Amino acid sequence: MAQEVRTERLIGSATPLPPGKTLAYEEFLDWLEDDTHAEWVDGKVMLMSPISVKHQNVGRFLLALVSHFTELHQMGLVSYEPFQMKTGPDLPGRSPDILFVANENLSRLKETYLDGPADLVIEIVSPESRVRDRGEKYYEYEQGGVREYWLIDPLRKQAEFNVLGEDSFYRAVPIGDDGIFRSRVLEGLWLKVDWLWQEPLPPLLDVLREWGLV
Repeated sequence: MAQEVRTERLIGSATPLPPGKTLAYEEFLDWLEDDTHAEWVDGKVMLMSPISVKHQNVGRFLLALVSHFTELHQMGLVSYEPFQMKTGPDLPGRSPDILFVANENLSRLKETYLDGPADLVIEIVSPESRVRDRGEKYYEYEQGGVREYWLIDPLRKQAEFNVLGEDSFYRAVPIGDDGIFRSRVLEGLWLKVDWLWQEPLPPLLDVLREWGLV
């Protein structure tokens, strides 16, 4: 996720809010525009700064893979930042890089946000977001019931995959000795982790051929 920058504004205005002023989530959604990259935490608006080219490329690659896989198998809906997700009444409103909602949970989709947890969330980690993505969001997504959470750090070339257990706690999903991760939520989707660090990234068509989808 891109860097977080705190800001306080009146709805639909650049006028600063009085000290301590907060917005209800519904007010935040009314204020939010389609191209505004922001999150809502404890009544505060958190604007996101621009992302790096590497961050963008890895995000676009994963978005393409997940979108094509889920569309071909008619599994649900894929969305991407800046679409909002509110996992619970007492939890922040976040804007994951990529999220997937399974068919059986599509009723959670509202006009401008997801009212409840996605089944899968992918965050592309940037230097400014490491603590937030691995700390705040990890526990928020766990508490909110996001079934699978991927953390992809292109700079460090690290990928972490977490799945929600029956006890409602995340457990790390190990990468196989063959370097392949297999999703529990997107059954049948597998990923060679080294694909994520290749320059240039593998062509989408090559991956679809390896998956036997074309």
